[in-house]
Amino acid sequence: MAVSYKKLWHILLDRDMKKKDLQEAAELTTYAMSKLSRDENVTTEILGKICKALDCTTDDIIEFLPDEQD
Repeated sequence: MAVSYKKLWHILLDRDMKKKDLQEAAELTTYAMSKLSRDENVTTEILGKICKALDCTTDDIIEFLPDEQD
């Protein structure tokens, strides 16, 4: 199952924030931000930090996509 963080990027746009702003607010590493940018899996700890910094829930920032069937 794939993940998408498009919802997160929309929140940042709505709040006029840049990825660097989120990284600082949530105290995330550059590595974690690059994983998010590539729609890769991250730990629940990272998701929790983001939710705390943005005052939102995981449903607001992540979407699970079904695997494509051949």
